[in-house]
Amino acid sequence: SPGCFTAGNDLADFLNPSAGMDVILRFLRTLAGAEKPLVAAVSGWAVGIGVTMLLHFDLVYAADDATLKTPFVDLGLVPEAGSSLLLPALVGHRRAAKMLLLGESLDAATASDFGLVNEVFPAAELEARAWEKAEVLAARAPSAVRASKRLMKRAGRDAILAAMEAEEAVFMERLSSPELSEAVGAFMQKREPDFSQFS
Repeated sequence: SPGCFTAGNDLADFLNPSAGMDVILRFLRTLAGAEKPLVAAVSGWAVGIGVTMLLHFDLVYAADDATLKTPFVDLGLVPEAGSSLLLPALVGHRRAAKMLLLGESLDAATASDFGLVNEVFPAAELEARAWEKAEVLAARAPSAVRASKRLMKRAGRDAILAAMEAEEAVFMERLSSPELSEAVGAFMQKREPDFSQFS
């Protein structure tokens, strides 16, 4: 929707994770295994999965109003989508810690400086500019493009899948944690969570 790339997962789904989580995990695995290049245009908020899924895209363009946030620890959860491996590899450990441990938001310019997005455009131009880039890509020799993507990703594929599997196990375990219950309850009650009782 305008002004929001994705608000992330519905917190209520975290409290009742049955079938919904399977769909999300399948979606993330599909992105990780995509053979064709993936192009994203991010405007407004990109939260949680809206940021981690971008790590599997080949070209990411952002509007100057974009804000990226990974609030996993804020919710008593852990990163997903292979982001515990991919994000430090892309932006460095300290920058990744800022995002994954502190849950700090990044504006579009900072996301570009970090290497999370290829280019930043004025919000009114984003869609047209991203389409232009996608059209340039689509005009290239398709089998050469797919082969080039496969070559760029070959060394990390097994490590990414292993990271995703490890994250999924801990993430699913965290869904029944008292910290998640406190975080969701605090959100619903419009107050700050109190994690001091769990230290």
